[in-house]
Formats: sequence, structure tokens, C-alpha cells
Amino acid sequence: MTEGKNTGKILFVMTGADEWTLDDGSKHKTGFWAEEAAAPLEVFREAGFAVTVATPRGVRPPVDEASLAPDAVGSAERAEQIRTLLETAPELQNPIALSDADVAEYDAVFVPGGHGPMEDLAVDADAGALLIAADRARKTIGIVCHGPAILLAAKGEDGVNAFSGRTVTCFGNAEEQQAGLADKAPWLLEDRLIHEGFRVTLGLPWTVHTESDGNLLTGQNPASSEKLAREVVQRLRGQTPARS
Repeated sequence: MTEGKNTGKILFVMTGADEWTLDDGSKHKTGFWAEEAAAPLEVFREAGFAVTVATPRGVRPPVDEASLAPDAVGSAERAEQIRTLLETAPELQNPIALSDADVAEYDAVFVPGGHGPMEDLAVDADAGALLIAADRARKTIGIVCHGPAILLAAKGEDGVNAFSGRTVTCFGNAEEQQAGLADKAPWLLEDRLIHEGFRVTLGLPWTVHTESDGNLLTGQNPASSEKLAREVVQRLRGQTPARS
């Protein structure tokens, strides 16, 4: 693709879960993390890409209300800006079902995080099959924060993870500890990815850090979501983003 505005299409794969089942069986209110959807959506719109949202069963993706607190996004003004964007974005109001998504229709796949993907996308066969199809077609795949939980569902017919051996980053154990939920979690994303054979690289907690391995681009945490989205745009324009 050339510089300037584009007319491509990006598939947002988003959680449909508004609760996360903790280790003791209790439910923690969750969803997608606001900044991780809002910042990339702004980047992709600015670059001229159309976004289609797909969720399990086509349910409207729920936002984690904690992610709309001013201290979660830096200021009350930014929190209100993000809330307004998410409440009015037509892309989020009428998602399609993951089972109906055809990766051939899109230039890239992007997966926002939040604890929601730990509940549903991590075990969703349609999500796993979609990622495998996107990878085989060499589509650009961008996944941020807890979003890499979706990679756990990408099992081949032999039961082996189709992305095993790839280098990724994700919301790390240290960040989960500092966020206060590590001791209650049924499993930690960093640990599960390593167990599945991924090579996990991490920056300092809460700092911007992205990783790339071929067509697979990942971001560590909410602060990394905008940078990751811009790297996806650069890839789609035929540029190579700088490693970080």
C-alpha cells in the first residue's frame, strides 16, 4: 500500500465476556480494556481503514468499567473522550459472529485485551481457527495485553498450538501482580504462553513494549496499544516498523 489514506479492512476480534471466573469460582466484572480498543480504532480510522468487529456469537463487546476511570487513561478528559468514542462507534454496536468472519475479506486482524479474552477467546474454537487461517494467508495480526490469550485457542488438528515457537509479548506476571489479581487468577497469561512453547519477551511493567515475529505483532499492555496499531498500519503500507 502507498503512503496516505488507505481503503483496506481490519477485523477486530473482541471478547464477549463481561465476567472472568477466578480461581475460587467467583466472578470478576471485566470485558475489553477501553484504551486497547479506542486507541487502535482512532489510529485505523485516521489511516483510512474500515474496522469490522467480530465476537463470540456476535454479542456486543462489553467494556471493563474500571478501564474508563480517569487514572486508567491519564485524565478525566481522556476518559470521557474514550467513553464517548466507544458508546458512539458504529463498529462496536453491531458486531458479526466470529463463526461468520472470513479472513479473506480483511487485510489484518487485531485483538484488543482486557481480562475478557482470558474467559472466552482463550477457549473459543472459532477464534483459534480464524487466527490459524489468518496466519496461513500471511495476514498481519496485531494482539495487545491480555489479547494473546486468543493464541491459546489456535490448536491444529494434532492438538499442537499452531503458533508455538513464535516470539510474543503480553501482560506479564509482574503487571498482573501489581494490578492485584495474580493471586486470584486461575492462570497467568505469561505462564500459559511459555507452557505452550511461545518465547515471551517483556519490557518493564507498564512501559510501552511491542514485539514482532513475522506477520505476528504483539503489545505488552494498554500503553502499548497505540504503538502496536501504528505498527500494523506500517506493515499494511509495506513499511517495516522499528523493533522495541
